[in-house]
Amino acid sequence: MDQTVWIVMIGGIAAGFVQGMSGTAFGITAMAFWAWTLNPILVGPLVVFGSLIGQLLSIGTVWRSIDVRRVAPFILGGAVGVPLGVLALRHIDPVLFKFCVGLLLAIWCPMMLMSRALPRIERGGRVADAAVGLVAGVMGGLGGLTGPAPTLWTALRGWERDMQRAVFQAFNLSMHCLTIAAYVSTGTVPNSALPLFAPLALAVMLSTFVGVRMYRRFSDATFRRMLFMLLTCSGLILIATTLPKLL
Repeated sequence: MDQTVWIVMIGGIAAGFVQGMSGTAFGITAMAFWAWTLNPILVGPLVVFGSLIGQLLSIGTVWRSIDVRRVAPFILGGAVGVPLGVLALRHIDPVLFKFCVGLLLAIWCPMMLMSRALPRIERGGRVADAAVGLVAGVMGGLGGLTGPAPTLWTALRGWERDMQRAVFQAFNLSMHCLTIAAYVSTGTVPNSALPLFAPLALAVMLSTFVGVRMYRRFSDATFRRMLFMLLTCSGLILIATTLPKLL
């Protein structure tokens, strides 16, 4: 088997497990394996495809907790934010942007982990939720980072774990569908990526089911701690993959 296929599958196994367990962080986990060895034009389509497969497989875990009225503001904001983020690419260096996001996550999330009680945000209602979706959409358009904003926000809202996961997983699933549609309509997916989709799907399917089984054992407090740990790791990975390019 070609070395590229093995790298894709190893990254897919790790990312599928993390996403199955947490409902998020597929792209960041996969990037920890792929950013160093794969052609950059392959990474984007592979991340979106693999994450979409994992989201579809694991959405059943929180299907009953999905409240359309609660999720809709995030999705509407994200749908507006993605094209704004794409337009902003002309004026903002995406590598520097990812580095700054990574630095923020690497500093702020450990502070939340060490805090005895998380701050709880109850004001703002759906307008604030839509604003977070907008920010996440812009971040997605700029650097494919739709996950951190809604993940942080739902944790600070103080919602129980199934509600948190239902919101950011439904949001990410919607954003991935939009991105895939954009890729297909613009012919962005390179031909060299197509043979890698099947082994990636297999790797993601197997590991996602294992991750989902782990998720069912978590309490609300354990789930929140795990999310902040993942976001901290995400920040460190973003710093590690972007700093060499900036230097």
